[in-house]
Amino acid sequence: MSPKKTIKNSFTYNYLTNVENMEKQGTIIKVSGPLVVAKGMAGARMYEVVRVSDKKLIGEIIGIEEDQVSIQVYEETSGVGPGEPVFTTGETMQVELGPGLLQSIYDGIQRPLPLLEKEAGAYITRGIDVPGLDRKKTWDFNAKKSSGETVKEGDILGEVQETSLINHKVMVPPGINGTIKDIKSGSHTIEDTIAVITDADGEDHEISMLQKWSIRRPRPVSEKSIPSKPLVSGTRILDTLFPLAKGGAGCIPGPFGAGKTVTQQTLAKYCDAEIIVYIGCGERGNEMTDVLMEFPELEDPNTGEKLMKRTVMVANTSNMPVAAREASIYTGVTIAEYYRDMGYDVALMADSTSRWAEALREMSGRLEEMPGEEGYPAYLGSRTAQFYERSGVVKCLGSDNRLGSLTLIGAVSPPGGDLSEPVTQNTLRVTKVFWGLDAKLAYRRHFPAINWLTSYTLYTDNIKDYWKNEIAEDYGDIRTQAMGILQEEAKLEEIVRLVGMDALSPKERLTLETAKSIREDFLFQNAFDKVDAYTPLKKQYWMLKSIMNVYNQAFKVIDQEDFNFDDLLALPVMERVAKCKNIDPDKEEEFTKLWEDTEREIMELQKV
Repeated sequence: MSPKKTIKNSFTYNYLTNVENMEKQGTIIKVSGPLVVAKGMAGARMYEVVRVSDKKLIGEIIGIEEDQVSIQVYEETSGVGPGEPVFTTGETMQVELGPGLLQSIYDGIQRPLPLLEKEAGAYITRGIDVPGLDRKKTWDFNAKKSSGETVKEGDILGEVQETSLINHKVMVPPGINGTIKDIKSGSHTIEDTIAVITDADGEDHEISMLQKWSIRRPRPVSEKSIPSKPLVSGTRILDTLFPLAKGGAGCIPGPFGAGKTVTQQTLAKYCDAEIIVYIGCGERGNEMTDVLMEFPELEDPNTGEKLMKRTVMVANTSNMPVAAREASIYTGVTIAEYYRDMGYDVALMADSTSRWAEALREMSGRLEEMPGEEGYPAYLGSRTAQFYERSGVVKCLGSDNRLGSLTLIGAVSPPGGDLSEPVTQNTLRVTKVFWGLDAKLAYRRHFPAINWLTSYTLYTDNIKDYWKNEIAEDYGDIRTQAMGILQEEAKLEEIVRLVGMDALSPKERLTLETAKSIREDFLFQNAFDKVDAYTPLKKQYWMLKSIMNVYNQAFKVIDQEDFNFDDLLALPVMERVAKCKNIDPDKEEEFTKLWEDTEREIMELQKV
């Protein structure tokens, strides 16, 4: 047996294209679904990539005991049995990073689906080796540094126009500092040397546009900051009532059919992040097919071009090997971190983390570990936290002090909508935004079906200065007042059910009518209406202020004797307030006139 190779660093050749350098190391002694146990693996490392059996199935070592290892196999293991060989690669599970990621559709271990189909046809066979990035395509590299300049890790050497929307920045890989010996603009493949950097020891490092990075290791940053700007999605209930900060983490739990996937797709389409990474983790095949068919056709409302030009997709359906679900989450977040390091605002949608947790549960059961609650592994909480903690607003590596952000949004699919189950609870512990989907609202066709009584955000204090400076001084106050009215409505509905509407005072009726207006005219949003599908933040403020202005003005006159509530409802301005969503967002003067007319008409109800 030859000496064991050491695991190479993150910039070596990828295991997928390094098959010829593999060596036989061990022998399979047990196969249990996606779990393979092999002996004779002395010197193996945790999370080292191996090839299992003569079929060269891709696997990863997840447990070591003396010379015996447990391997998580990312492909179907039927037909594999004891006595077959295990080949070592000397490398960790990595992703390839460089120009060409955008517009790509990958499986859970970064194999491009179109290339897999080309190699194997409609029915993908096992053990296929395809690179994550095209080795033959040339890119026009425009150098931003020159020979003789001193650079450090993270500095931008040059740029490539990856798509018409995104300028790809080629960075000095982490761990390399020194002086540029040679750098050249021009047309290059991702493996061509575009620069040579000489470090302090006099060693030359050849830099290409292709980097590799271990998916389980977060990419390094200079420092993390506190999120202070909202991720604007154009969805009113999300942006105004339960905002998510750029660089924050949020979750969307809800039962089947309540709208998790649609909400995430809406966020991907309309949010003001510059890069979108969409992970379909263990979703049903038909749902993932809809995404794969629709996303390439969607028009980016911010630019008018195809949304895929700034999107990377990782597709891993529920009928694919369960172990690959676990890798797909880390594959996607590593790609997202790479674009964050360029200084972009990145949003990652994971749909759904429940399927990822199911993969953890299955592998834990196969390993015969002591189960935790509902059979999930005891380390479910720490794994969930490790994933969501890769979000953040960061000061990127490099000397230009650029900032980037990575926002993580995970859908959770609790069985029967039971939010007390372990995956939801562990997710709520580490995320600061909870958008709780409600089956009753979905049944009533109120979309987005996010329950305003159970949802919450912990980012309000972080972004209140942004609201004051960029939108309006009283934005936060109006939002708080509106939420208070929605809470009060829930209490009054109990009274109405018991004794009827006639038992309410005029003030209580006003509260109910205002809450109804908030629900139907503000929170309800038609995703198929071009005007209503996306609402800018300032228009959201103007709409909510128009509704609250009716409440505040009516509250002044409602106490007078013999006040007729029906006269208030019959005012012409009430219909205009209900339809204010149709006002052009550029015409603030129309909202100003609406507020003035509201005050005048309500004041005319006052009896002298």
